[in-house]
Amino acid sequence: MRLNELRKDYILDRWVVIATQRKRRPTDFIRVKRKEKPSICPFCPGNEDMTPPATLVYLKRDGELIKDHDHDDLRHAGWLVRCIPNLYPAFTHNTREERSEETGDFKSLPAIGHHEVVIESPNHDEHPGVAEISQQSLVLEAYQDRFRALSSKEYVKYVSIFRNHGSEAGASLSHAHTQIIATPMLPRIVKEELEKSEDYLHKTGRCIFCDIIEKERESRRFIWENKGFIVFAPWASIHPFEFWIFPKRHEASILEMNAEELRDLAVTIKVCFGGLRNLLDDPPYNLGFHMIPEGSFHWHIEVYPRLSIWAGFEKSTGVFINVFSPEEASLRLREAIDKEESYLEE
Repeated sequence: MRLNELRKDYILDRWVVIATQRKRRPTDFIRVKRKEKPSICPFCPGNEDMTPPATLVYLKRDGELIKDHDHDDLRHAGWLVRCIPNLYPAFTHNTREERSEETGDFKSLPAIGHHEVVIESPNHDEHPGVAEISQQSLVLEAYQDRFRALSSKEYVKYVSIFRNHGSEAGASLSHAHTQIIATPMLPRIVKEELEKSEDYLHKTGRCIFCDIIEKERESRRFIWENKGFIVFAPWASIHPFEFWIFPKRHEASILEMNAEELRDLAVTIKVCFGGLRNLLDDPPYNLGFHMIPEGSFHWHIEVYPRLSIWAGFEKSTGVFINVFSPEEASLRLREAIDKEESYLEE
């Protein structure tokens, strides 16, 4: 019997136990879903007054895409994508001068920033795995617009775009939506990624992520690719069926994507999340964009299916146990994604 294996992350100072001796079947991760009683959804069309005024609205008028925002008491109807301030924000922007405080070893900063929600579709049951490519492309374009607007603010040091799918992954509403948080500091994980990227570039003259992509493309962890993007399970996955999406062209953020790449990413998202949905019966997951508008960084999306529980060992040591190897996960995801490709729109 093969021994369990300790693996080191490509960049982060993080170890993972690939516990193949505790191996489970993909079907073992499927959970019985709780049927929730339908209620009024504030994100559905007709309920726009239940949310703050939109900072960005995509509308279609006479066949043309119109970008606008809500005005005073006016809430646009007939929208395609809608971006609103989060009603319960973690970060807020106050025009009053705020200062940090430091008392001995205790330091604090005011949580200055922004917290927004991107409502991905007027369709309550929209899912990245079933959404039309044209709709998913609009969602990605909205990410670009809000990332550009928020990252340009002097007090913003990082813009996080992330999605929680399913109540077990932290989603309080089931209507398809993404969240965007702009923070006054650079979070630890992306800061460490940036520092290691810069150090690698200085030593080798190359991007560390570009080199990782080339190696994983030939590995057993490779999952799928098209002209613009590549998908693989990372070497030291901390979650069963975790996968990463990278642009093949070196880009620091989504602002550098051209129109063709934007559509390629929409296709990538559709087939990957469609495969994940069908393989594991639409599991809860989190996804996060990692991007810093600097040349040494290579932006990407990390997807974490919520199929296991971090318990005392993980929380007390920072060492994670993954009971399903990334090699086996990539094989199963490849098979599921191959089936999804046949459903792509022309």
